[in-house]
Amino acid sequence: MPVVSVSLMNLPETEAALGWAGAHCLIADRPEGRAGGMGLGFNGAQLLALAIGGCFCNDLRYIAHRRGVGIASLAVKVHLAMEGDPLIATGAEMTVQCAMADGSDPQPLIDEARESSMVGCSLPRGIPVVVSPDSRPD
Repeated sequence: MPVVSVSLMNLPETEAALGWAGAHCLIADRPEGRAGGMGLGFNGAQLLALAIGGCFCNDLRYIAHRRGVGIASLAVKVHLAMEGDPLIATGAEMTVQCAMADGSDPQPLIDEARESSMVGCSLPRGIPVVVSPDSRPD
């Protein structure tokens, strides 16, 4: 069973977190002036929306490569609806603009990506999230 791990730690002299996986990194922070945030990076809702759209974009490319077709242009927007206290995501709407290099209809590619996107398929099913302290010494 594949496992993906990421790490986060505080960004010195801020209340933001630096997150990384392999050679890739990003900053997670709250908006400037909100709970010590400095607006240095993405907030949690933005990260969730980026995960939905980013996974979909990647899956679209995987499918195109498997089919031996090229994507000339791709643009995706994700709108994440939230409500409640604590604030939770209640839905996501994604719009996709895709043009195939050969001029063919991209809809079959979009449909397959929608049906196979790991993030897009995982969220409606829900996943357990276990939070526990790290008892290892620093």
